[in-house]
Amino acid sequence: MKTADFDFDLPEDRIALRPAEPRDSARLLVVQDGNLSDHTIRDLPDFLRPGDALVFNDTRVIPARLSGVRERIGPEGETLTVAVEATLHHRDGPAVWSAFMKPGKRLKAGDRIVFQALTATVTDKSDDGLVTLTFDVAGPALDDAIRAVGVMPLPPYIAAKRPEDDRDLTDYQTVFAEHDGSVAAPTAGLHFTPALLEAVRAAGVSTHAVTLHVGAGTFLPVKADDTADHRMHSEWGEVSAETAAALNAVRAAGGRIVCVGTTSLRLLESATTPEGLIQPFHGDTAIFITPGYAFRAADVLMTNFHLPKSTLFMLVSAFAGLDTMKAAYAHAIADGYRFYSYGDGSLLFRGR
Repeated sequence: MKTADFDFDLPEDRIALRPAEPRDSARLLVVQDGNLSDHTIRDLPDFLRPGDALVFNDTRVIPARLSGVRERIGPEGETLTVAVEATLHHRDGPAVWSAFMKPGKRLKAGDRIVFQALTATVTDKSDDGLVTLTFDVAGPALDDAIRAVGVMPLPPYIAAKRPEDDRDLTDYQTVFAEHDGSVAAPTAGLHFTPALLEAVRAAGVSTHAVTLHVGAGTFLPVKADDTADHRMHSEWGEVSAETAAALNAVRAAGGRIVCVGTTSLRLLESATTPEGLIQPFHGDTAIFITPGYAFRAADVLMTNFHLPKSTLFMLVSAFAGLDTMKAAYAHAIADGYRFYSYGDGSLLFRGR
């Protein structure tokens, strides 16, 4: 399909710069059988059935944006420096991260990058814009150093409008957050509160955790004219054997799998066989879902409102139908819904 098929106009004032307070007071657009209805996040249990399974992503966002200085020895033996910024993307080893760098085009293998008390060497550059950084420390020591020098990696559409602050340390983290590794929040999960989780469980719905460490590539635009020419960046995920067995049992009993966020959905789809059996999963996935994809696991999807021409708008269009989602987004824009990471949510039932 053409990338232009997934374009729409979004007024700048629809981009949320702060989350709703409390979190579960945000709005919820329910999209079911082509029909649209307006609700709030607190109404979520009303649309679930006893025996359903709610699946959320328990990844934790790390302070993955690092400011530093590139050092290089010049022709006269002098040290040449330039300010750089790294947004960590994917952990490739105990001491190795791939990252998006600004400016990145002039970086080359062998360059030293000093992030305050943390130092790395550029060891590789790829055609897709990623730079491989090998740090001077590894394992937990590297984790501690990143926490000391990094800042919360707000999405570019928020960071361009205001700097990060102490509120973001909690606002940009879900109540499920447990395993460090993401450089972007699984934003549908940001709407949940302990009270909402209690209400979901009281409705007879089981809750299950999977882990997908979201990479910075989630914010990259699709530059190819045809979606078939777009290359996804991989992300690491895990579905435990216990969770896979529990979800298979839910499906066997007639329950629905309700994914909290596109990250949970993409991971489950990566872990599910063509026959619909959810298997344990441990490794990278670069699944790219566009209209025509045959869903294997997810029945219902709770998600925020996404960027025009983004892989995530393509995913929701595959899930509920392109025409349906264009109508849903037009309604959301006209009715004042708030968009993107700190914005409102939608509850999508899979199209027939």
